[in-house]
Formats: sequence, C-alpha cells, structure tokens
Amino acid sequence: MNSTAFYWNERCFWHSGGNYAFVVPAQDYVQPMAAGGLPETPESKRRFLNLLDVTGLLAQLDVIRGQPASEEELRRVHPAAYLKEFKSLSDANGGELGLRTPFSKGGYEIAALSAGMAVEAVRNVAKGMHRNAYALCRPPGHHCLPTVPMGFCLMANISIAIEAALAERTAARVAVLDWDVHHGNGTEHIFYDRAEVFTISIHQEGNFQAASGAADRRGEGAGAGYNMNVSLLPGSGHDGYCYAMDRIVVPALRQYRPDIIVVACGFDAAGVDPLSRMLATSETFRMMTQKVQQVADEQCGGKLVLAHEGGYSEVYVPFCGHAVVQTLKGSAIDAGDPLLERLNSKQPSRRFCDFQRTLIDEMAAYFGL
Repeated sequence: MNSTAFYWNERCFWHSGGNYAFVVPAQDYVQPMAAGGLPETPESKRRFLNLLDVTGLLAQLDVIRGQPASEEELRRVHPAAYLKEFKSLSDANGGELGLRTPFSKGGYEIAALSAGMAVEAVRNVAKGMHRNAYALCRPPGHHCLPTVPMGFCLMANISIAIEAALAERTAARVAVLDWDVHHGNGTEHIFYDRAEVFTISIHQEGNFQAASGAADRRGEGAGAGYNMNVSLLPGSGHDGYCYAMDRIVVPALRQYRPDIIVVACGFDAAGVDPLSRMLATSETFRMMTQKVQQVADEQCGGKLVLAHEGGYSEVYVPFCGHAVVQTLKGSAIDAGDPLLERLNSKQPSRRFCDFQRTLIDEMAAYFGL
C-alpha cells in the first residue's frame, strides 16, 4: 500500500455555523451556503485539497474517503448525555452547545465523520498499513472537552482516535504534538492524568484561551510530567518555531519514546492568518514536519499522523498544507509559495529572536531538557 494516506470527505466541507450566519436551505445534495459567520469556513480546506489535486501530489497518495466514528468510539471520550443532546439538536435544526461552536442540521453526523477520519488514520498507521497519514478533518477538535465544545470544535477528534488505538492495543504510548497557534486545551484536559499519552502544545502566548497553556501545567497523578506547554511570544516567526522544536519538542519526544506520534496540525500560526499574530511561513510547517518525521523514523518506525485543526487564511493554508503533505510523502512535487518572500521580509529582528531564544532556554531548563 502507498506509504502516505490522505483522508478526506466532501461532507466535512458542508459543516456550517448556522447560528451565526443565514444558511440557505440546501436539502441533502448541495453544500450549504452561508453569508458571513465564523472564520472557520470550508474554503481554506477545500483549496488545500484542490492545490494537492492540481499539482499532481494527490495522485501520489492513497486517498481514502473516510467513515464516521462509531458511537462506541465516540463514547470513550464523550459521555452518552452529551452525544444525545448534540444529536437531538442536530436532528432538529442545529444549535449551539458551547463557546463559538454553532452547527446546522446534520452537524452531528459531520462531526462524527471528522472524528472517524482521525480514528481511521491513526488505526491504519498504527497497524502498519501506511507509514504516515494526513486527515483533513473538519470541524476541528483540539479545544473540545468531553462535555463542553468550544473554539469551533464539537468532538475531540485526536483524543477519540487515540482512545481507539489504546483500546485496540495497536499502541501503548502515544505522543501528541499540537502546533496549532491556539493552546490544545481539550487534548490536554482529556489526558492530563495519564502517562500513556504525552501531550505537547506549542502556541502563541495569550491567544485562545487566554488563561490556558502555561508551562507549569505538567499533568497530575499518573500523568505528572506528561503534559508540556511551549508558549511563544506574538511575532516569534520561523526562528522561534525552529528553536523551540530543536530545544524542547524534539528532545522531549525522543525521551518519551512513543509508539506513534499524532500532530494536531493547525496552520493558523501563518503570517497572514486573521486569528493569530505569529509569522510562520510554509517553510516553518515544512521544517516542523521534517523534524517530527525524523523522530518518528527513529522512535516508532515512521508512524506519524497529522490531523487538520485550525488555519483561516483561504489564500495561504493551501500552500502550508501542500508543503506538509509533500514532506510526508517525500515527493518532488512542489507548489511553490507566492507569499514566502514577503513573509520572510517581515520576520522578527535578530534582537527579538535572541530574546525569544532566551525564554525558550528557560522553558527547556524548567522541563529538565
């Protein structure tokens, strides 16, 4: 089988925040159309897929349509009462269960499909059916708590996938690296007191949620020491991410020795994203993929899964995503980056980079690295 799998499903593009925008009735066979609403729209994801197709990279992947997660898989993370309430609202005409998480009719089934793609990707990589995989999940999942959705996230996609792998005993030690620009508070919460899952979040300090993601949140009980938050200053840019990966993330992953690595892959740290103040480029995401892929090759036979999270620039997400998938596949097909030169010219000064490196060194010392 192809070494790199790519999971997607057209229905995931049809998820709509009906509470926040006027939604044109669409029956069951036309993508809903919304005027205005949340920044979490299908277009950045659809254009990512389209770019993969146009360059020919998609043809080099094992493309899998994806199936919904089962109720048993969902209930390993989300209580039956939460799923019942979600399904009831979804069957009616949509609604909202948490902070900035509106959905229209059929939202439950689409969220289960998004989670199911993550489950299938982790399962098949853990079993050795693929070396690595990318799951184009939508809606995202890393903010979702077991009973409280938030930040566009309705089901905890990655956590559901990990619980399935642990239950099926295809993995006993799972490392999660979350490089979405927002703190992965949901994943942290779900595994905070457990040692079989090591969670690392690298994020913009003080972004969503403003009060979470501090370095002193290290886990508790059996999970003490198995949670790590690496907060970077706004404007950190490519150098900040490079140094944080080399100084903290890579050594921590090597020290943990996982059976598989799962990445919460958000592209909202990009320099043109409306929901962040970072200056990452497509080459930043390529670099992080290369580094985590190297650790996966060393520690767990290359077993690496990336699940799509945030990223709200319809113009730039496709180029960041293409760089990541190209790296996963080891392909020669490159899409280029029309904004790279401009973003490189906006990178922080040497003085700022040196200051940020000092802060990262302090965090590394605090983590014992």
